[in-house]
Amino acid sequence: GGWWFWDPVENASFMPWLVGTALLHSALVVERRNALMSWTVLLGILTFSLSLVGTFLVRSGVLTSVHAFALDPARGVFILALLVLASGGALTLYAFRMSSLASGSSFAVVSKEGSLVANNMILVIAAGTVFLGTFYPLLIDLFTSDKISVGPPYYNRTFVPIIVPLLVLMVFGPVLRWKRDSVREAASRTSLAAIASVGAVLFVLLATYGRWLVAAVMLGIAVWLVAGSCMLLAHRLRLARAPFATSLQLARSTPRSFYGVLIAHAGVGLTVAGITAMSTWGTELVVTMRPGQAHELSGYAFKLVSVRQVPGPNYSAEQAVFEISQSGRVTTSLVSERRYFPVREQQTSSAGIRWGVVSNLYVSLGEPQHDSTWSVRLYYHPLVSWIWIGAFVMSAGGLVSLCDRRFRVGVPQGARRLPALAPAE
Repeated sequence: GGWWFWDPVENASFMPWLVGTALLHSALVVERRNALMSWTVLLGILTFSLSLVGTFLVRSGVLTSVHAFALDPARGVFILALLVLASGGALTLYAFRMSSLASGSSFAVVSKEGSLVANNMILVIAAGTVFLGTFYPLLIDLFTSDKISVGPPYYNRTFVPIIVPLLVLMVFGPVLRWKRDSVREAASRTSLAAIASVGAVLFVLLATYGRWLVAAVMLGIAVWLVAGSCMLLAHRLRLARAPFATSLQLARSTPRSFYGVLIAHAGVGLTVAGITAMSTWGTELVVTMRPGQAHELSGYAFKLVSVRQVPGPNYSAEQAVFEISQSGRVTTSLVSERRYFPVREQQTSSAGIRWGVVSNLYVSLGEPQHDSTWSVRLYYHPLVSWIWIGAFVMSAGGLVSLCDRRFRVGVPQGARRLPALAPAE
C-alpha cells in the first residue's frame, strides 16, 4: 500500500532521474543560446555514472535493501571496476577538454536561462542529498564499528525543503523570456495561477479548520503547477484575446515540445497533490478479526465475511473475503490471501485492493491467532492514484516533446519546387 520508502535501491534509480532531468533542461540552453556547454557535458557524465552506481547497489549487496537481488561480491567488484573505468575516464577527458568548450553568450539573472540554471542547481543539490543519505551508512560502517540506517525522517527534513522552491520555479521558468526579463512582468503573466493557488490554500485551511497548514501549502503548489500550465497555454494561444480562428492557427503552429513542457509540469502537480494527500490523510489500522466482525476506518466499514483454504496452481492459500460498506451501503468486496509455495517453502501475501481516483482501499490478511482470530491490516490512501497518474502524464509530456519535428533525425524537410525553366530558343 505504500509508494516510496527511500530504500537504497529506490534511491539508486531516483538519483540519475534527478540529474538526468537537470541535463534535459540544460540542453535547452545549449540548443537555444549556445551556453552552458561545459556544464551540460558534466551532467551527462554524472547521469551515466549514477546509473552505474544503481547497478552496483542492486547487484553487489553492499547496502541492505528489500529490492536487492543476485548478491554476488565478485560481480559487484566487476561493476565497481567498470564504474571507475567509465566514470573516471570520462571525468579525466572532461578535465582536459572543458577549457576548449565555448562559454556562449551572457544572460541576466532574471531570464529563461537563469531559471534553467536555478533548476539545475536545485536538482543537483537534491540528488547530492539523496546520495549522502544512501551512502552515509556505508561510510560509517567503513570507518567505525557503528551501524546506522538513514530513513524517511532525514529525507523529509532535507529533500522536501530543497525541492519546494523548484516546484514554485516551474511555473515562472516557462513564462520568462530568453536573455533578459523582469520580475514584475513575469508575475503579471502568472497572476491567475497565483490566485488559484492561494484560493486552494485557503479552501484547505477552512475545510480542515486550519489544522493542516503544510498540507494546504503543498496542495496550493500542486494547483499552482496545473493552473500555471493551463494559463501558459491560454497565453500562448491568446485565448479570449484574439478570434477563435487565430487561436486555432496558433495551436497548430505551436511546437509539440511546448505542449510537452506543459503536460510534464502539470503531471508534476498531480503527483504533488497525490503525495500530499497520501502523506497527510492516509490511515492504517492493524486489528484482529474473526468472521462476521467489522472495523471502521476513515468512514469505511471492513467486515471479514469468511476465511477458507483454496488450492492454487503451485501454492495453497488461506483466502479471506472482506465486505466494504460506507454509510451502511455495501460498496465492494475484497479478497486477500496468504499463499504458501511448498517448492520454495515461501510464504507470501496477496492484498485485496480497491482502486479509485479519489482513494484506494487495501486489506491484507496476516497470521492466525490462538483465539481463532486473524491479524488483518487495513489501509485507506486518499489520492494515491494521482501519484501514478501524474507519473504517466509526465511521461506523456516527454513523448510529446520527442515527437517535435526538431528532435526527429532524418525527417525530410520538403524541398520547395522550383519553377520550370522556359525552353531555350
